[in-house]
Amino acid sequence: MRLLRLEDDGNVSLVEKAEENKPDYAILSHRWGDDEDEVTFEDIVGKTGRSKKGYAKICACGAQAKRYGWDLFWVDTCCIDKSSSTELSESCWYQKAQICYAYLEDVFTDSRWFTRGWTLQELLAPSKLVLYNDEWKVIGTKIELADKISKRSNIQQEYLTNNTSFERASIAERMSRASNRKTKRFEDVAYCLLGIFDINMPLLYGEGTKAFQRLQEEIVKRSDDQSILAWSPSSKESKSGSLFAHSPAEFQACGNIVRSFQGELRKPYATTNTGLQIELPLVKGDDLGLCGVLSCQYRNDTMSNLALPLQKVHDNHQYQR
Repeated sequence: MRLLRLEDDGNVSLVEKAEENKPDYAILSHRWGDDEDEVTFEDIVGKTGRSKKGYAKICACGAQAKRYGWDLFWVDTCCIDKSSSTELSESCWYQKAQICYAYLEDVFTDSRWFTRGWTLQELLAPSKLVLYNDEWKVIGTKIELADKISKRSNIQQEYLTNNTSFERASIAERMSRASNRKTKRFEDVAYCLLGIFDINMPLLYGEGTKAFQRLQEEIVKRSDDQSILAWSPSSKESKSGSLFAHSPAEFQACGNIVRSFQGELRKPYATTNTGLQIELPLVKGDDLGLCGVLSCQYRNDTMSNLALPLQKVHDNHQYQR
C-alpha cells in the first residue's frame, strides 16, 4: 500500500509498504474541492503540489497524526494512482486505519460532508473517527456526536457507536442511507458503495447507469437478502419491468426495512441471461394481480412481509415487476 509521511521541512513524501507488513496509520476523510485545488499522486511524485489549496489539509492531517504517534497517513487524492483501475478498486483503507480524521470545512450538521457519496463509508468504516472544523479544532468523536450524526444522516446510533456492524443492516436500509448523497461522476453512486457491501469490481468510468446495475448483480451473487428488490421507482427513468433499481435514490423509503428470518431457509437464487431466477411465494394482490412475497419486512411491523407486484410475461413461470 502507498502511504504519506510529513517531513520536517513541510514536504509530504510517499512511502511504499507491502500489505502483509502494513504499519499503523491515520487516514483523512474530506470533501473534495475543485479538481485543480486537490493534490494528486502525480503532484506528490513531482513535488508540484505545495502551491495547491488542498496541500494545507494534507499537511494538517500529517501533523495531527504525528502529534498522536502515527508517522504515516493516507489521503485518497494523492495515495491513489488514478490511472490504475486496480488501485481505484482496492482503495478502501478506512476500516484498517488506527484513526480517521474527518475534516469539515463547513460545520457542523449543515456540512456538505454529510451529502457526499464517498463520505458514507468513511463515516461508517473506521472504528475511531474524530471530526475537525476548518481550523483543525476538534468538534468531537463519532461516538460523542452519535446522536447529532444520527439525526443528520438517518443512520441508527448503534451503527455509529460500534455496537452493531453496518453489515447487519438489510441491503435496502444500507442503500437508503446513500439515497440523498451526491457524487461528481454518475458512476460513483455505485463505486462509493463498494466498501459498504464489501464488493470488489472493476471501475469503468463512462458506463453510466450500468455501474449501479453491476453493483446490484454482484451483491446478489454474495447475498440472499431479498430486500434488494424492495425499491420503488422514483422517476420516469426507471423502466417498467426493471429488475434492479436505477440509482440509490429509489431506496429512499427503505430505511426501516429489515430482513425476515422466519420460515424455511431460502433457496439460492442468481442472475441469468434472462433475468433473476428466484423462488417466491405468490399471493393475489388487491387488484387481483400476483405479488411475490419477499423475505423482508418493516422494522415496526414484523408480522407482515413486503410483496412485489408482478406481471406474468410467459407461460413458463416468467414474471416482470
